[in-house]
Amino acid sequence: MARSLVAITPVWPGAVAAALVLLLTLGTLAAVAWRAEWQGGLAAADWAAIRFTVSQALVSAALSVLLAIPVARALARRRFVGRKLLITLLGAPFLLPVIVAVLGLLAVFGRGGILNSALASLGFEPISIFGFHGVVLAHVFFNLPLAIRLILQGWLAIPAERFRLAATLNASVWRMLEWPMLRAVVPSAFLVIFLICLTSFAVALTLGGGPRATTVELAIYQALRFDFDLGRAALLACIQFGLCVLAAFIAWRVSIIDAMGAGLDRVVQRWDLRWPALDYAMIATAALFLLVPLAMVVLRGLPGLTDLPRSIWDAALRSVLVATGSAILCVAMALALSLRGGALVAIIGVLPLAASGLVVGTGAFLIVFPFIRPADVALLVTMLVNATLALPFALRAIAPAVAAVREDFGRLALSLRLTGWAWLRIVVIPRIRRPLGFAAGLAAALSMGDLGVIMLFAGQAQETLPFAMYRLMGAYRMEAAAGAALLLVALSLALFWICDRGGRTDVDL
Repeated sequence: MARSLVAITPVWPGAVAAALVLLLTLGTLAAVAWRAEWQGGLAAADWAAIRFTVSQALVSAALSVLLAIPVARALARRRFVGRKLLITLLGAPFLLPVIVAVLGLLAVFGRGGILNSALASLGFEPISIFGFHGVVLAHVFFNLPLAIRLILQGWLAIPAERFRLAATLNASVWRMLEWPMLRAVVPSAFLVIFLICLTSFAVALTLGGGPRATTVELAIYQALRFDFDLGRAALLACIQFGLCVLAAFIAWRVSIIDAMGAGLDRVVQRWDLRWPALDYAMIATAALFLLVPLAMVVLRGLPGLTDLPRSIWDAALRSVLVATGSAILCVAMALALSLRGGALVAIIGVLPLAASGLVVGTGAFLIVFPFIRPADVALLVTMLVNATLALPFALRAIAPAVAAVREDFGRLALSLRLTGWAWLRIVVIPRIRRPLGFAAGLAAALSMGDLGVIMLFAGQAQETLPFAMYRLMGAYRMEAAAGAALLLVALSLALFWICDRGGRTDVDL
């Protein structure tokens, strides 16, 4: 069927997409490596940034997974009104722009937040959210929902027949079913979250709290933006890429499938349910931790909408244009690679997971700097990098659907001489509209919240909405920043909803 696929679809779109991905990952890495000052070595501050990056990622991933296990178990065990809605809302931080979520955390845990106001009323000293613990808190806020969803899927994958067997044997469900599932799911979930925390930029930028809380990505930004030390930035970028590759390789090696066997899709019945109050307490605590900062963003952002300067609306328009272009390019690359298929394409599709945004941005900066003023291509480079970084998520949504269409209709299309654009327009696209819309919405939402690449290139005339919001926060215009945050959330969710809804309109499949 692979040969049939080549006959049905032209090779060049997949080749172009693969070349673009290689250019923006390995190509930018090569540019970084070429400029790296290997003989100079690393300064003490650089080693401190590496230690902080790895340590905060380890602690953040460990806490996210450990806290997610009881919450996911409670959600798997209990049925209540609004359960599906709650699970959906728990995934909101993943789509939420990082800078917006940080503002919500400051509203709860910051010096003037809810927690410190309560402590002050009780006569206690306020606590600071800045530093190592603040970075870890923010990463747990972002990644706890992801850990819950990953581990919950493991629980839901256990067939109902296994629970019936455990009840018949009067065996421990934890020892017989749940512990083996966790041994298979938790290591890969931990390493995926570790990789995400390893490449964090906006969190360390806003909550790092000084030289002792600097990540490698933040050190790259400082070397380029403030010191203009290209060699040091290149060396740090290579180290960052190496850390990401190592984490991605370990994640791939430990990703095993704990096959529970096929079931008959019966409704799961549990005979081991005890302590319901404890389960509901876990669910309520997680919901409060995740949803209260989001609610504070809305409450504080509404008054600030009337205080937004004209520059914010201009930045919002730039963000929408960049996000739209990024989504279109990302979906086009994902579709071209999915149509091409093969193991090599699968490897190329996951390369962006090992490349952080600032590493790719640093390489792009080094490539264009001798020829073009970086600010002139800031929005274009941001769009290209954002599309590439969102590609693995788009491929996960689109590639299985394309493979299913190829398997079901490939031979028939060949017999009818239905190839090229006709095959794509008549057969493929109508049957993959749902994943196409979802992938486009996800890519657009992720691009809307980007605060990494744009800060390397843009001046005030090219700033996007997250960058403009960061400037407002730096100027202590917190009410206007809250209004910009609410506008950013609304635009991100609107773009995701429009794309996702467009993929589901008039689709019966």
